[in-house]
Amino acid sequence: MPEAESSIRIRPLEDTDLGGITAIDEKITGRYRPQVWEQRLVYYMRRDPEASLVAERDGKVVGFMLGELRSGEFGLEEPTGWIEVLGVDPAERGSGIGRRLADGILSYFRGRGAASVRTLIDEGMDEIGQFFAALGFQPARVQTLVKEL
Repeated sequence: MPEAESSIRIRPLEDTDLGGITAIDEKITGRYRPQVWEQRLVYYMRRDPEASLVAERDGKVVGFMLGELRSGEFGLEEPTGWIEVLGVDPAERGSGIGRRLADGILSYFRGRGAASVRTLIDEGMDEIGQFFAALGFQPARVQTLVKEL
């Protein structure tokens, strides 16, 4: 294992990760949104605290993947893993962090009885689409509907 990859620690999300996650989001989007991330972290830690993961190097958050195990929604009765948010510090991309986060969350879902894992991406998000395709994700027969308000 390369040194850069071996120095990464994958662990469950903690409330103290707010600052690190907010900083990564700001690097990606150019917007500082701590209130958004505080609400999201509270939600994921209450719903399924072990499903959401953080990658850290030398005690600093360098990536995160938020998700949960659900059943009975959208007509899907079987337990289904959902990956809902992924963020990797742009300076750390290409070092295997996303793959390690995905391996961790997929293992968690498998261990909890999920036979499938789903995620949603916007068609214009080519890089994230390629990432999930490399993990073996394929288009699903679920149709997304939207109504603008």
